[in-house]
Amino acid sequence: MKKEITFTLKSIRFDEDYNPSENTRITTNFANLARGEKRQENLRNTLVMINNRFNSLAHWDNPTGDRFAVELDIITAQLNIQGEGKSDAFPVIEILKTNIVDKKTNERFEGILGNNFSSYVRDYDFSVVLPEHNKDKSGFSLPENFGVLHGDIFKRFINSDTYKACFNKTPVICLSVSSKNTYYRTGNQHPVLGIEYQQDEPSLTDEYFAKMGLRARYFMPENSVAPLAFYFSGDLLGDYTNLELISTISTMETFQKIYRPEIYNANSPAGKQYQPSLNFQDYSLTRIVYDREERSQLAVEQGKFTEEQFIKPYQAVLKQWSAEPVL
Repeated sequence: MKKEITFTLKSIRFDEDYNPSENTRITTNFANLARGEKRQENLRNTLVMINNRFNSLAHWDNPTGDRFAVELDIITAQLNIQGEGKSDAFPVIEILKTNIVDKKTNERFEGILGNNFSSYVRDYDFSVVLPEHNKDKSGFSLPENFGVLHGDIFKRFINSDTYKACFNKTPVICLSVSSKNTYYRTGNQHPVLGIEYQQDEPSLTDEYFAKMGLRARYFMPENSVAPLAFYFSGDLLGDYTNLELISTISTMETFQKIYRPEIYNANSPAGKQYQPSLNFQDYSLTRIVYDREERSQLAVEQGKFTEEQFIKPYQAVLKQWSAEPVL
């Protein structure tokens, strides 16, 4: 009997009282902050940083710099596999939804969906499949069909009735630039996104996200010190309002300052030609502490968990489902 595969959504507010659900990847930015004795202080300080950055960019009609606040919801997309009298579910995608509060007019606006991007299957691809493929080899290469299943899951989610019933716009994922590439300033400058950069060649992340139907542009907003990578499927500059774009910048730049301070909390801005590096020493630390080494180790554990609980048990079903055309 053919198995039916559908998506369901779950949402939880990311605030100072946030506790990660059992299904959340513990290496995810927001989950990592909500651990340990300083968890509530970490969360509170992170939200203050986000709001301050939002107001610094949305400075018009905002003389005291506190007109706006950002509310964040964590959206989990669960893949449901039904058939043969049973039903199984696995959390395949976790992203952030921003909402904007105008305290002057008491209005709330929807922000951008996407921002942070969390995926167990990506852990499996990068922490299990890729290392095993390149083990004991003299040169680096990608396995055949690397990232195809992950890309198909994402595209089917975006095209699903479940997604369309809840969201009007496609996601924008905002990540760090690659430390392996060099970025060059262009003559283009956007009033919110800032100075546009181009890179010398596509990164592995670019290629992986291309299988999700996403392409990248790189912008360094005003008073930022390094460009951010924005992954999208439509028109980044035309499909979203200034406030929507600011909600993404303020949220993801804050996370990057915490997790990659060498790049995003550096004491001098990127020049006309820029190569990011986690070996830079001229940077400042935020008051929010995390364990980057532990985070890397956990990614391997989560990749193996995905292999055992999702990839191996449903390999045949997923292969057949992935081969079907996306409507």
